Amino acid sequence: MTAFRTPAIVLATMMAVGSWVSVGRGQQVTQPAMSYGVRGEAIFPAVEGWGPDKDGKNNIIWVGYYNRNAEQTIDVPIGPNNRIEPGGPDMGQPTHFEPGRHYGVFGIVVPKDFGTKKLTWTLTANGQTSAVQLWLNPPYWVNFFLNPSTGNTPPVIRFAQNGPGLTGPPLGIVETRTATVNQPLALTTWVSDRPHTYDPESELPPEARAAGRGRGDAAAGGARGRGARPDANFDFGNAIGGAQPRSDFPRGGPGYDVLVNWYIHRGDASKITFGQQPVRLKHGDNVDAVMEATTSATFSAPGTYVLRVQANDETGDGGGGDLCCWSNALVTVNVK
Repeated sequence: MTAFRTPAIVLATMMAVGSWVSVGRGQQVTQPAMSYGVRGEAIFPAVEGWGPDKDGKNNIIWVGYYNRNAEQTIDVPIGPNNRIEPGGPDMGQPTHFEPGRHYGVFGIVVPKDFGTKKLTWTLTANGQTSAVQLWLNPPYWVNFFLNPSTGNTPPVIRFAQNGPGLTGPPLGIVETRTATVNQPLALTTWVSDRPHTYDPESELPPEARAAGRGRGDAAAGGARGRGARPDANFDFGNAIGGAQPRSDFPRGGPGYDVLVNWYIHRGDASKITFGQQPVRLKHGDNVDAVMEATTSATFSAPGTYVLRVQANDETGDGGGGDLCCWSNALVTVNVK
């Protein structure tokens, strides 16, 4: 795939072919610096794309972020330094930012007739301000719920074994729990995931599969395939001297079909300790299995916290570049 780089600002445009997405030129993400360091760097909002909700009644703008600090976790409260406007400042965005790139951590529901209206998410961290426009930019259209090239769909998250299933972008708080200081709170979800229905690269020779993984060239009008970079909203390589940091969420591999991990969406990370993560799930021969995933969270101080549970299939973090298929859900925990 062809990369476009500029020394002053990050430019990101998604050029779509159907529900495929490729990187080119267009949308500006303002930033004061282009370095990636241990501490003292900026955090960048990231537009993953937009598309219809399951009912087709509204559209969802799916948003993530990139914390360029390798060893600095940052909390930015809702307000002047963490705002979405107009209509905000609070539209469900995180206030806690882990190092690295984090994909599709919240969704903003907008009406189908939103048209060319624009929202702006502005973040100030370490004295550096970054902003991105959130709108229904046609080339950014994606299908959150189906990758048509493979038939892949996101894992389904449930908070009761026979409860309603949640897939794709998180849309507000779906569960509220109560916990006691210094007593572990069990975090249990039930997850299912059906495998791809077909492999578009099955007829390729092994060397072609290994080299290309179905990627197309944006300049030649090719569609982006499963092997495209999962951080394709940003072209970091030239800007930071070739280093391309990733989040530390592991990719799918032998021994498991789904990985479930919990993150802090809002709240003081120093007050929260998670149990074993990620939880690795294997459905074996039963592709319809509803698998239990349990870990825990212990809170050392009272307050209200928001946690995010994320389920990834074998396509890995960012969906392997296709913006499908993974699922998130937000949970509020009131700690007394």
